Parts: sequence; structure tokens; C-alpha cells
Amino acid sequence: MSRTLLIACGALAHELVEVLQANQWSHVEVQCLPAEWHNTPDKIAPGVEAKILQNQDKFEHILCGYGDCGTGGHLDTVLQRHNVERLPGAHCYAFFTGQHTFTTLAEEELGTFFLTDYLAWHFDRLILDTLGIRKHPELRDMYFGNYTRMLYLAQTDNPERLAQAQQAADSINLPLEVHYTGLEPLQQSLQNIRVAVE
Repeated sequence: MSRTLLIACGALAHELVEVLQANQWSHVEVQCLPAEWHNTPDKIAPGVEAKILQNQDKFEHILCGYGDCGTGGHLDTVLQRHNVERLPGAHCYAFFTGQHTFTTLAEEELGTFFLTDYLAWHFDRLILDTLGIRKHPELRDMYFGNYTRMLYLAQTDNPERLAQAQQAADSINLPLEVHYTGLEPLQQSLQNIRVAVE
């Protein structure tokens, strides 16, 4: 197997490692950048490029575990410059559901706030604290007044994570719905970008 580096968002770290271990893809090393960069997406493209430059002589293949993630196309420009392929889709929600399923879920109710296991786990810090809602509850409707539901894309059947998802939905006054994804769509996406390359 050729040694492969997967540069990924920290919000995907647990699931990526689980898929790699389940498939015995021991030739793949994952290096993650901070999940918090989704709140400052201008950091993502230069951060990924720095990782590529640091590692391009150490690996036969480099792949990217990001969507566009709010970079406005800048990430794809970086990846094209270095001939690095990334997971298909605009964001991690599509990675976890598959693009077709995500499109269907999004179109059936346009006011959907999507939640993953990672976001359920860190909702207070990433959303309530970062957006200032905990200190200023009046901001909740400013940010979330146009949403009509929270859809939890569950990668695991975990009662604790489900409870956290319900707490997250309650904190922004949205009804919670659950769609179990498992990890198969993410595994398929990894296969599609040649993680299993010989």
C-alpha cells in the first residue's frame, strides 16, 4: 500500500479513524485541523495548504477530508494547485448521508438545521458560546428564527448523544428529528477518493 495522508476537519476525526480502522486501511494517516475554523473559514484553505507543503515529500498520496466549508471556492483552488482530491460534497452533512440523500432531506424542509454527532457533543461551545446566545438569549431568534426543525444526522446509536441532540434542539427552540446515517456513506466517499489505493 502507498502511504496516504488525509488532511481533515477535526469535526470528522472520530468517524474517519473508525472507518479507517474498520477497513484496516493502516496505510492512511489522518492529520486534522481545528473544527472551530468553520467559524472562521478564511483559515481553512491556507491551513490545508500549509499541511500539504509540510507533508508532500513524506507521502505518496495526499487527500483532503473537507467540503468547501464556506471557503467560497478557495479550498478547491488550493487543492487543484497541488493536485489533491477531496471528499465529494459541500460539507460534512453530505459526507455522512451521501449527496443524494442530503439533497432530499434539505429539500423536504428548507428551514432545516443539521446536526452531527460532533456538533451535538460540542453544541454549547460551538454554537451557544461562540454566537453569544448563552449570554444574550435574545440573539437566538436572530440566528435561528427562520429555522423550522433540527435534523440530527446520527452516526451512532448512542443514547447520550441523542440526549445531547435533544438538549441542543431545546436550546434554540426547534423540534428535533433524527435520521440515522451510520458510517457507510462516509466510507463510500473515502473509497471514491482512493483512500484504499494500492
